Amino acid sequence: MSQPVAVILDCFTVEPSGLGVPPYASTYVRTAWSALRAAWPEVDVRYVTIDDVRWCRSGGKPGVQPPFSDPLTYSATVNRDGALDLVRRAATVIVIAGDKVPSVHLHAVNAGIEEISEVLEGVTGCRVLLGPMAAYVLTPPLADEYARLFDAVHTHTVTAENLTSGSRTPAAYGVLRGSRDSFSGLVEQMRWRPIAELELYRGCTRKRFCSFCNEPGKSPLVAFREVEDVIEEAGLLYDAGVRNFRLGQQTCFFSYRNRSEAAIHGLLSGIRKRCPDLEVLHIDNADPLAVAAPVGLRIAKLVSEFCTEGNCAPMGIESFDPVVIKRNDLTCSPAILRRAVEHVNEAGAERGPGGLPKLLPGLNLIYGLPGETHATHTANLDHLTAMLEDGLLCHRTNVRLARAFPGTPLAREGMPDDLPSSEQYDAWKAEIDREWDQPMKRRVYPAGLTIPRLHSYFVNEQGTWFRRLGSYSIQIVERGATVPVGTAAALRVTGHAPRFIYGERCELVG
Repeated sequence: MSQPVAVILDCFTVEPSGLGVPPYASTYVRTAWSALRAAWPEVDVRYVTIDDVRWCRSGGKPGVQPPFSDPLTYSATVNRDGALDLVRRAATVIVIAGDKVPSVHLHAVNAGIEEISEVLEGVTGCRVLLGPMAAYVLTPPLADEYARLFDAVHTHTVTAENLTSGSRTPAAYGVLRGSRDSFSGLVEQMRWRPIAELELYRGCTRKRFCSFCNEPGKSPLVAFREVEDVIEEAGLLYDAGVRNFRLGQQTCFFSYRNRSEAAIHGLLSGIRKRCPDLEVLHIDNADPLAVAAPVGLRIAKLVSEFCTEGNCAPMGIESFDPVVIKRNDLTCSPAILRRAVEHVNEAGAERGPGGLPKLLPGLNLIYGLPGETHATHTANLDHLTAMLEDGLLCHRTNVRLARAFPGTPLAREGMPDDLPSSEQYDAWKAEIDREWDQPMKRRVYPAGLTIPRLHSYFVNEQGTWFRRLGSYSIQIVERGATVPVGTAAALRVTGHAPRFIYGERCELVG
C-alpha cells in the first residue's frame, strides 16, 4: 500500500508585511508544513509551486526559448515533473495564495483565483486555502461563487487541530510553536537557496491606523512573539540548511516588544549565536514614528551591528502632502520622516566589507489617496529633492497606487475616481524615477564599485540579471550576456537606470 500524500501548493503571496515569492520561504508555507506533519505523521508532505503545475500543464515545455527564462515556470521544485499528478492524487492539498500589494516580479507571476480553480478541477482530496486570498474568497458575493472550491479556508494560520475545519483568526504563537519540530524535508524540495521570512508580531502598534491599511483587520490586537520562540524557529531553519533570514512579517521591526532595545538586542545577538554561519540577516518594514524616536537611532545601530550589509528599513511616508496626510490618518509628517531617514543614515551609511552600506532607509509612496491634488506630486518631489541635495542615502523607493481592501476606512469611504493620479500616475512615477531614484542609485552604487556575492537569476532580451539575497536587493544587469542561472559572480558597476544598475563580471583579488 503506497504512502498517502499531502501537497502544499504555493501560488505565492505578497503583503505589505511579508513576501512569499521564491526565493522567499513564507511563513504560510512553513505553518502548513508543520500542521500537516503534526496532524498526520505518516503522510508524505510534498511542496510544489504553481510554476511546477504550469510546467506540467504545458506538456513540459517552457513558454520562451532558451537561454531566456520563463517567468511562468521559473520557480521549480524537485517535484516539477510529477507536480500535477501529485496535486490530483493527494489526500489533502493546501493552496497558499494571495496578493495584497500590486507587484510585478521579473521571475514570478502569482496565481489568481481563476487559475487556481482550473488546477483544482481534478482534485478529489480535501482542498484547503491559506493566506491573503482567503479574505477575498470569503467576501460576498464571491463567497458563493468560490465556495465549491475549498473544503476549508484559513485567513491567517493553520494548525493540526483546525486543518480541515478552517479558521478566521490567527492561532496563538504558543500553539504554532508546539507544532513546529523540523523543516528538514521541506527545504530540500526547493531548487533555490531560500531566504526565510521570520514573523515577530501581529497587528500595528500605532494608535491611529492609515485609511488604506489592512493590518488592523488582519490582527486588530498586537501580539508579540517571545524572543526565544523566534530564535528557536531560526535555528530549526538553519539546521535544515537555510542560511538567509529576513525579520519581515510585521508592520515595524523597530516596534518589536514596544520598541524594546533590550529585546531587539537579545533577538539579533541570539540569532547570530544560534546561526553562526548565516549569510544574510535583514529586516523589513519600519514605522518612521519609531525610527525617528531617540530609541530608534539606538535600534538602528543594533541592526547595523548584528545584521549583514545591504540591509533596508522601508518606511511608509506614503505622501508628503499635509492634506493627504491628515485626510488619511497617516500620522507621519515630512519632518518626522526626515529625522527617521537621518537616524538610519547615521547608523548604517558606513559600508561593510562587501562594499555596500550596512543599513539604508527605503521609502514608500502612494498615489490615489483621498485629498490628492496636483500639489501632492509637487510636495513629494520637493521633499525627495531636498534629501538628495543634502547628501542623504536611500536604498530604494516604492511608488504605487492605492488599493481599497475590504474592511478598511478607504473601502468604506470609497475610492475617489476623479483624482489627478488616474491620468498622471505613470508620468509622476517616471519623474520620481528620473529625478530621484536614478541619481540615488549613482550615489549608493557609484560606477566602478565591485559588488561581490551575487548570483545570476534570470535571463531575458536585456541580458542576465544578478542579485544578492536580502531585503530589496539591487538588481544588476549584464547587458547582452547569457549566463546560466545560479552562477556566482562579482560585478563592477558600469551604469545606472531608475530601478536597477548595469555591471560587468570581474575577478576579485584577495
